[in-house]
Parts: sequence; structure tokens; C-alpha cells
Amino acid sequence: MASNKKYTVKLRRRRLGKTDYRARLRLLLSRKLRLVIRKSLNNIIAQLIEYGIKGDKIIISINASELRKYGWKFHLGNLPTAYLTGLLIGVEAKKKKIKEVVLDTGLQPSIKSSSLYALVKGSLEAGLFIKCNEKVLPSYDRITGKHIADYALKIKSNQDLYNRQFSKYIKNNVNPEDLPKHFEQTKAKILGEKNA
Repeated sequence: MASNKKYTVKLRRRRLGKTDYRARLRLLLSRKLRLVIRKSLNNIIAQLIEYGIKGDKIIISINASELRKYGWKFHLGNLPTAYLTGLLIGVEAKKKKIKEVVLDTGLQPSIKSSSLYALVKGSLEAGLFIKCNEKVLPSYDRITGKHIADYALKIKSNQDLYNRQFSKYIKNNVNPEDLPKHFEQTKAKILGEKNA
């Protein structure tokens, strides 16, 4: 460890590459709740977090696995799941009279039409206001999972590839071609629409 007074050891989370303190400060200076999105290959977590002097306070936390309560049978890490998770957190925020949030993606790269922005689109459609450029949001076909269903139809003739690619869907007795229809049903249930 350096003993020179001019040398300052960086904060641990910065050294480990876990926190960008400049970006965090910009978000905190907005004085708004943060919509924090964290994702992995098989899960998406969305949280509304409020900054406090003693530390961050989680107001609402939604895990993609909560979609199972609404009958979602498909993968928990794809674009349709991200959108539905965003819709769910938006509905919960509306119940708590939260109207505006600021997006906090952490150190995740900002990629156009990614699952991060699918979640943002779901939150926007549920009534949350998030400052965001419309150009980065995914198209309706991608959000409904039409691209997955089209791909499944395309490779269905090659049964070996189809079984390997959609093995978990087959194991759960769901048909990947039915994804857009199932998406609409789950969306209707989250919004509490009749005949869902």
C-alpha cells in the first residue's frame, strides 16, 4: 500500500468494477426514484429504489419468476418476459401512486432494443414516466415474441435442432409457436382485463 499522502486508495466497489460513482451521483442528484434493472441469462429483476442517508431503500421489487402467478410458462430471460416484468412493476408503482422514475442500468451496456429497454417499454405502457428515447425501444413484434415463434417454425423441419434449441419448452409442455398468443393472455391478466 502506498504511504504517500498524495495517493488515495479508490473505493472498494470502484476497484472491483461494481459501481460507477459518477453515474450514481448524477442519478441521485435527480432526486427521483430509480428504476434499477439487473438481468442474467435466466432472470430479470426490476426494483424501484429510493436514496436515503442511511442507504438505499427498496420500495418495490419484482422478479421475473413472479410472472408464473399470471400463468407465464416460457423462459424467464427473454424480451417478452422483460416487457411483462416492466409492465408488472409499472402496475405496482401505479398502486403506490408513483408516477416518475429515472432509469438505472448500473454497469450493463446500453444496447438498442435489448431486454433492458423491453422492460422500460413495459413500464411506460403501465403508466410510469421514464425519460427515454423512443428509438431505443424494441418493436412490438419482438416484445410479443413473434421472432421466437417464427424461428421455431423455421427450424421445425429439422427435428434434432428444434428439440435441442427448445428443449426446456418441450420439457414444460409448451409450444414455442404459441408464445405471442400466450404473451397477450399474460399481459391481459397483469392489467386485470376481463376474459383474460
